[in-house]
Parts: sequence; structure tokens; C-alpha cells
Amino acid sequence: MARSVCAKSAFELWGHGQTHSELKTSLLKYPLENMLPFMHKDSTYKINVYTFNKTLEFADRIKRIDALEYLPFEGAVSLKSPEHIFCLLEDYGTDPNNIPEHPNYIYFGRWIADGQRELIRSHSVKNRHFIGNTSMDAGLSFIMANHSKVKENDLVFDPFVGTGSLLVACSQFGAYVCGTDIDFNTIHGKGRSSRKSQKWRGPDENIRANLRQYGTEKMYVDVMVSDASKPVWREAALFDAIITDPPYGIRESTRRTGSHKDITKPHDGIYVESHVPVTQAYHLSDIFTDLLHFSALHLVMGGRLVYWLPVYRPEYREEMVPLHPCLRLISNCEQTLSSHTARRLITMEKIKEPEELDSLAHLEDLHLSPYQGHNAFREKYFSGLNKRCGKEEDRPHVNGE
Repeated sequence: MARSVCAKSAFELWGHGQTHSELKTSLLKYPLENMLPFMHKDSTYKINVYTFNKTLEFADRIKRIDALEYLPFEGAVSLKSPEHIFCLLEDYGTDPNNIPEHPNYIYFGRWIADGQRELIRSHSVKNRHFIGNTSMDAGLSFIMANHSKVKENDLVFDPFVGTGSLLVACSQFGAYVCGTDIDFNTIHGKGRSSRKSQKWRGPDENIRANLRQYGTEKMYVDVMVSDASKPVWREAALFDAIITDPPYGIRESTRRTGSHKDITKPHDGIYVESHVPVTQAYHLSDIFTDLLHFSALHLVMGGRLVYWLPVYRPEYREEMVPLHPCLRLISNCEQTLSSHTARRLITMEKIKEPEELDSLAHLEDLHLSPYQGHNAFREKYFSGLNKRCGKEEDRPHVNGE
């Protein structure tokens, strides 16, 4: 619970039922020897009432607490600093337009711990110093950090770092962070701002400033402009985790340096400082092939790769997830984006050091080859969007509107 942003709280369940009468029967069956250590006369306690999808008046909450008089509480009530906290939870369903008069289910138990959902609010992208069009939501960033098991003093790398949302989350858990991106303006915090009320980025809008905002600047190693298809790192196991969200070609283009044309290079092979490299399309299937190969080379043994894989839902099947001989698939979770598109949060763990033939394995084994259909994700995404818009336009208008 010290890291969880998905769970609000954890409780030791003592009783439950569809009605308060059933709850009482269930609680009276709970072993007394398990209750007494938290109810003796020298202890202090309080009882909270939580309702889901409904708000209770204060008087109604007091009635709920008074109705628990059959429980053998002997200690003193302390609302400010109780030793033990007990909770009555009432579930009124999930439909805010159809709230039942009585709860669907009732639970009672001892509070154990709260999750870290406060991190989602405190690290909200809305209040972040430096953001971009594709800055990762705070909640998803912390979920990715947890999937990768990031811990104190780990070294974490993001090869498509963007505005550094994933670095912010990992630094919060005590990891040293670094990253690369092909976009010069994003890495250096230059160009147009993504904020509606601001035309150009300010002088101190950069990834380092984001970590400074949350008090984790000391965990910042560095970021640099680099092409993910042409790694600049020495061949060694350097990173405890690689966490990234590759571009899908929707709001950010998928590009890499290079050209299909013959381009004359300088005689000495050295470009002037103002040189802007020519770029070409970087297909999604190539992105994932390179990402898995890079991770197999540069993750420490047991290190984890966590990344998002965009999919077209009508055609998706598990065999489409890219594999690698050195990486074991740990989990595959879906986040729905629309009726026809989604992205899968893929978590993999390094299980062996790469051998010479491993880099060619995807050519021999089709199961290890990334699904080529990923290259058409952008076209399918906008195709589905256009179809949906077309249906809305074809709907009959009301009152001539």
C-alpha cells in the first residue's frame, strides 16, 4: 500500500451482508479472539462510515454507528488520534442516475492502510511545470513504475522520454532517471507551448524543472537528443528498468534519422552544430523490434521492460504481442481508448543474457516477430474516427437543427 495508486484503502474484513441484519449475523460469527486485541479497555478507537455512490447526512452516519452497539467495544473513543480505526462501508452501485434507497452490500472491518492515490492529485499534469501534447497521466505513470518494480537507487531509462512524465514517477520512488528523445525542441524545452494560454515555452520549461518541482531533482541523471533506432550506449547491462510510451503516429509522429535518398556527407564526417538530420518513417513494428532488442542488451538480469502497445481491437489477439528469447512476458493489461482502439500495458522481465542468434530469432520464429499490422494503426485509428463522425452526421436532425 506504500506505493499503490490503484487501491484507496485496505481493510481486515470482519463481516458483510446485503442488509444490516445480515451484517450483524456475520459479525457475531467472527471469532471473538480476533476482535478482542483491538477492543480492550486500554485501547482507543473510532468508527468511520463510507458510502459509495451516495452521500449520507451526518445524523444518518451516527445512526449507523450507534446500530453497532452489539460489538464488544470496551476502549475509549478518540476522534483525533485513535489506536484503531474501524470502517462501515456501504455500496450503492455505480449508476449515479439510479441510486437505490438501501445499499446493495455492506461491509465492516478494521482499517489497515491507505493507498497512495494522493500522488495522482499532487503530480497532476494540469499543475506540472513542463508538459507536452502526449504527457503521460500521473496515475498511469505510477502504475508503470510499479509494474517495473522501481526501487531506491535503481537506474531507469526512457528511450522515448518526451516531457519526462515517467521519469517524474520513478524518481518519486527513489530511482535515478535518464532518457532520450529524437525531438530536439522537447528535450531542450524550446518551441511552442502545449498550454492553451501560452504561445511559447518559458526559459525554464524542461524535464529537470519538473523533477525540481516535486523535490526529486537529485535523482535526475540527464536527458539527450538521440534516435532510438541507433542506440548510443555501450553494450552492457546498464539499466534496472526501461519504461516508455513509444509514439503511435497519432499526436506524435514516428520518425527516425535516415533517408531513402543518397545524401552527400561532409568529407570529414562531421556536421556543423546547426545541422538538422533528415528523418524518415519509423514503423511501429520496427520500434518494438528495436525496443525489445535494446532491452535484452541493456537491462540487468531480472530488470523489467514496461511499455504501451497500441492495438486495433477488432483484430487484436495475444499472439500479436512482440516477444524476445531473453525476455519473459509478465503481464498484458488493456486500456480502452475508443470502441475500436486500445493500448496494452506490456511488462517483460529479462531472464537470460543475449546470445549471437537471439537478435535474429524474430526472423526465424514468426511468434517472436512483432505484428506487422501495427504499422497500419494510425490509418485504422483515423478510419474508425471518420466512420464514427460519419454516423453522427447521418443521424436525423431534430427541429431542423
